[in-house]
Amino acid sequence: MQFSFKKALTTVAMASFLVASISVSHAAPPKTYTENEFLSTFSGKNKKVITDKLGTPFKKEMSVKPSGANTVMLKAGADESKSKPVKVEMWYYKNIVKYDPKRTYKETEITFVNDKAMNIAFFNNR
Repeated sequence: MQFSFKKALTTVAMASFLVASISVSHAAPPKTYTENEFLSTFSGKNKKVITDKLGTPFKKEMSVKPSGANTVMLKAGADESKSKPVKVEMWYYKNIVKYDPKRTYKETEITFVNDKAMNIAFFNNR
């Protein structure tokens, strides 16, 4: 068996590539919170605070006013001219809230009303 410098370099290069691949794929998992920690940390906060701590959500949805809603509201006695416009948006995060020491909820929904977190819900069945 002969020593091949070229073969040795190839082997070293492949080994360093494998080490680099392994270190990249084992990035630190995102921080998880208990239900109470999450609620006390994020309730009432604005989008910037939440994005700074949790990053961008995996999904966002905007609330849409149903057609005919104004008619129903007028019949109920609401005066649309006196109310301010309301923007409702839902953000979704995966696996960041624990419900026991080993398991997390599959999804966490944060509902913003005019840029403020007003409702937080945890789901396993979506």
